[in-house]
Amino acid sequence: MKALFQTDDGWAGLILRLTLGMVIFPHGAQKLLGWFGGFGFSGTMGFFTETLHLPWLVAMLVIIGESFGSVALMLGLLTRFTAASYIVIMLGAITMAHLPYGFFMNWFGKQQGEGFEYHLLVIGISLTLLATGAGKWSMDRLIAEKIER
Repeated sequence: MKALFQTDDGWAGLILRLTLGMVIFPHGAQKLLGWFGGFGFSGTMGFFTETLHLPWLVAMLVIIGESFGSVALMLGLLTRFTAASYIVIMLGAITMAHLPYGFFMNWFGKQQGEGFEYHLLVIGISLTLLATGAGKWSMDRLIAEKIER
């Protein structure tokens, strides 16, 4: 348990987790709530299960991971777990949907889909958080201090 919550008091973890949480939150809100032009829970579940043929449990875990995980990440709660989840989610997104479109996002509307550069950034930030922990002002740090006592 200690290894899951242990973190330093550095700025890097704080900056990375806030940035990643703020970037992932709108994607989760699209999937769960239909905000920001998203399809909401039922629409996303339908797309994931019927079009992408994901098992319903995997589809639901992606939605929960991106929506609640992003909030937990901004709070610095379960940072390593959330970071590991994002690595799995992004590797799945790359292999299931984005790999055929190459590296670049569809910046100019000339591709048929989006590339995977965004996903690599999420993976890189997540790997760093997995290694360093949540950093300054995190709930993980408070939990780790209580475990040490």
